[in-house]
Amino acid sequence: MNREQARQRIDEIGIVPCARVTDAEQACFAAKALYASGIPVLEVTLTFPEAAKVIGEIARRYPDMAVGAGTVLDEESARQCVEAGARFITSPGLVPKVVACAKAAEVLVLPGALTPTEVIAAWQAGADFVKIYPTGAAGGAHYLRALKAPLPQVPLIASGGVNQSTAFDYISAGASAIGIGGELLPAAALAQRREDRIHELARRFLTMVKEARSQRDGDRK
Repeated sequence: MNREQARQRIDEIGIVPCARVTDAEQACFAAKALYASGIPVLEVTLTFPEAAKVIGEIARRYPDMAVGAGTVLDEESARQCVEAGARFITSPGLVPKVVACAKAAEVLVLPGALTPTEVIAAWQAGADFVKIYPTGAAGGAHYLRALKAPLPQVPLIASGGVNQSTAFDYISAGASAIGIGGELLPAAALAQRREDRIHELARRFLTMVKEARSQRDGDRK
């Protein structure tokens, strides 16, 4: 999967699940459960030593899945993940060297930002999407809508504070996608291998994204 295909996958699905796990088995289970649920997108955070290796394994197992590395804070980590096979790189903030590394490797990059100045800086640095984090703490959907008004050309991903009560509103406010962690991949469901629980949560979030996009597109006409 190349950069453009990864971009299209995230655009199509509208959800970037985040697996903040502590071992390889949970990361692989999360990928399996999401893929079967119709969400072939997964961010694996660099919170355990084998993260880069596992990202590569998932990418090989699911060639049409956009699997990426999250919480990437330095150039060396970005390089390792790219070499392992990450389809995208994302961070909670803007790290210019991480963005440059991903761009040089033709890998999708989703830096984090919060203020208008940071969003503009991330976009000018070459971001494919800009992840607004933590959106919930900054004002939620109202804040994202306010950012989107003067920056309609910047595709934003709402992250931090996205749950079943807010997902619809974020998409309605103009988010290209929503980043979801434990609300879609609960720690208990991962630990107990409750694939049925993840399937049900995935169904709910996919429905919210579809309905919000439909309403938003209708309002534009």
